[in-house]
Amino acid sequence: QVQLVESGGGLVHTGGSLRLSCAASGRSFSAYSIGWFRQAPGEEREFVAAITSSSNVTSYGHFAQGRFIISRNNVKNTAYLQINWLKAEDTAVYYCATNPNSYAISSDFTDYNNWGQGTQVTVSS
Repeated sequence: QVQLVESGGGLVHTGGSLRLSCAASGRSFSAYSIGWFRQAPGEEREFVAAITSSSNVTSYGHFAQGRFIISRNNVKNTAYLQINWLKAEDTAVYYCATNPNSYAISSDFTDYNNWGQGTQVTVSS
């Protein structure tokens, strides 16, 4: 079992940038695909990005294309989400999660079996 802890969120102004981290504990981090999701108050959980275990394939939600970059470092057991040119609409709790299929790219949150506690991103305007 992999345990995930997100960090890097905070309060930023419109147009700023954040780099979120997803630190994993456990021996099998490299065996999982990783997804990032976000959820704003009163909204459904929304797919942000996903990356395969070897980083050879990535996928982004429609709103994330061009401003969000997902990456991972399997040596450090950490995945990242870089967010540029932040907008007020990006305000949400951001979660990382593991997909047990190391080759899979999925936007369906039910395909992910382990979740972090989330990190709050708040964009002021």
